[in-house]
Amino acid sequence: MGYKMKVYAISDLHLSNSCDKPMDIFGGNWENYTSKIIDNWSKSVKQDDIVLVAGDISWAMKLEEAVSDLNWIDALPGTKILIKGNHEYWWKSISSVRQILPQSIKAIQNDAIKIGKFIFCGTRGWNVPDENNKDFSDEDMKIFKREVERLKLTLMSAKVLKQEGDKIIAMMHFPPFTSKKEPTEFTKLFEEYGVDSVVFGHIHGKTNCPMIHNINGINYYFTACDHTNMTPVLISE
Repeated sequence: MGYKMKVYAISDLHLSNSCDKPMDIFGGNWENYTSKIIDNWSKSVKQDDIVLVAGDISWAMKLEEAVSDLNWIDALPGTKILIKGNHEYWWKSISSVRQILPQSIKAIQNDAIKIGKFIFCGTRGWNVPDENNKDFSDEDMKIFKREVERLKLTLMSAKVLKQEGDKIIAMMHFPPFTSKKEPTEFTKLFEEYGVDSVVFGHIHGKTNCPMIHNINGINYYFTACDHTNMTPVLISE
């Protein structure tokens, strides 16, 4: 029998090969973090595997500045699938991003990708309406509603691709539930479209967010790299 493909996920790489943006100012666990990612990624991931990178990929401000960071990711094993995070200032349009992507990297925006029995979809997301977030503004609600519609687009694309036995794995950058892990419009859509697993990141530092949280039968994987010890998390195989 041949090798059985595995799906891993990691997020918030915050690469800065083209700019001076050291991450160790955010804590000691960020010291030499890119070397740690290379080591841990290379030990876990095989060339036939898939690694989902759920946003905040590069500190680059312009598309051409992101090339060196994308090449850094390309050099690591596996096929990589990206979505944008809230710091993806270089990511203006999906067509321009796809034009510069190295061979081993794919990007999702309002669509979905099928590889083997897996279908990958996703959107950035945003802060969700939450009674504990007193700063949630009318502008936040506007962006949240827009991201709900974008999530619908990517899930509809996944549904079109789905055949019997396929698994849908969704990616978001922002957590899709409230601070109390309560459902939102995002999580309801995941349930409606039969999503099997969801990965997300965005949160840094000390948090009560578990690495795996289940809501109504769907596993949500928190994959910010400073939370995963700079190691891709196994999602499915």
